[in-house]
Amino acid sequence: EFRRVLFRSEKPNYTLKLTATLAAGMPIRQVSCPSHEVEIDYEDKTAARIGLAAAEKHSGNRDFVLRYRLAGGQVESGLLLYEGQDENYFLLMAQPPKRVTARQIPPREYIFVVDVSGSMHGFPLEVSKTLLRALIGSLRPSDRFNVLLFASSSELLAEKSLPASEQNIAKALHSIDNQRGGGGTEILPALRRALALPRTEAGSSRTIVVATDGYVRVEPEVFDLIRGQLGTANLFAFGIGKSVNRHIIEGMAHVGMGEPLVLTSEAEARKQAAAFREMIASPVLTNVKIDFGGFEVYDVEPQSLPDVLLQRPVIVFGKWRGAPRGTVELSGFTGEGKYAKKLRVSASKPAKKNSALRHLWARHRLMLLADYSNLQHGNDPDLVERITELGLKYNLLTAYTS
Repeated sequence: EFRRVLFRSEKPNYTLKLTATLAAGMPIRQVSCPSHEVEIDYEDKTAARIGLAAAEKHSGNRDFVLRYRLAGGQVESGLLLYEGQDENYFLLMAQPPKRVTARQIPPREYIFVVDVSGSMHGFPLEVSKTLLRALIGSLRPSDRFNVLLFASSSELLAEKSLPASEQNIAKALHSIDNQRGGGGTEILPALRRALALPRTEAGSSRTIVVATDGYVRVEPEVFDLIRGQLGTANLFAFGIGKSVNRHIIEGMAHVGMGEPLVLTSEAEARKQAAAFREMIASPVLTNVKIDFGGFEVYDVEPQSLPDVLLQRPVIVFGKWRGAPRGTVELSGFTGEGKYAKKLRVSASKPAKKNSALRHLWARHRLMLLADYSNLQHGNDPDLVERITELGLKYNLLTAYTS
């Protein structure tokens, strides 16, 4: 078969028609398309319909790029609803502002939980030390921190988190430098100990950073603990080394509502530490809670809510029954004190354009069930059945459906 490659100046011999619906759930400030000429119809303050201009009939030879910005210099909240044939779905989000000032950031505390077991001996432990030096060494004097080293047992730097003074940072780095790696690995008691540490300030933002190669004893209780304690502390897991147990790292990231972070070299540790520092440096809403009031919801994920970070909104999926009524209240703490935002459910009308919520909920639930199933190597028949049922009902790819 003969195929001719088009020159840059040639138009494709096919046509392209494309429409997009943007449902933000909160006021939209700006929509733009740098790749194509588009026509934008704002349905209301929170929704827009975007279509290609007539002149773009032959523009299918390049990627379509759509950008949008939300309004507001504070934390903004929004609610989207979809009414299905058999079940109804919602998505609630808390979006950070584009920029924050120092006074908007609550007090910060960082607890570093470092695997020093036998499998970490050598290269993985050296990468962990590089990562921790980069993270601890960049803390501000107003921050507080602690270090917990774990293997078959755990060792804590201090019974209460310490101010990030030069002296305390030097003490922490010295304790990490003295580690050589040895023993088995028990992560569950280490996480429980870290979460049980007393808070030094009310309304502070606590972040737990785990560094491990993933060759640890992880029971379902570890995932349960993380899922249930996100309102107490953010949790991020770094996979360290060239043969990381990715199922464990990815599972901890998913239940922690974060991204899996894998480091395979010391150079990569320094680079990713800088990007990670920027991500966790600006919590804008902490101790986040939702009261659904008279809005009857069920099958809600996540079970507890992490902080709204400058580069991470908080998104809650779930289902609802009955009439869309009541008032949802989102509350927490910012650097300026208590925060509360009320949303009237009746102000958010169920819309067919929100049909993607059905699949977003299902994908999230399938991801969590698959993580639990991987822990048990697919040997739990109840989990296999639940995954299969969801895959068939929502027409989604799983380990057991195609």
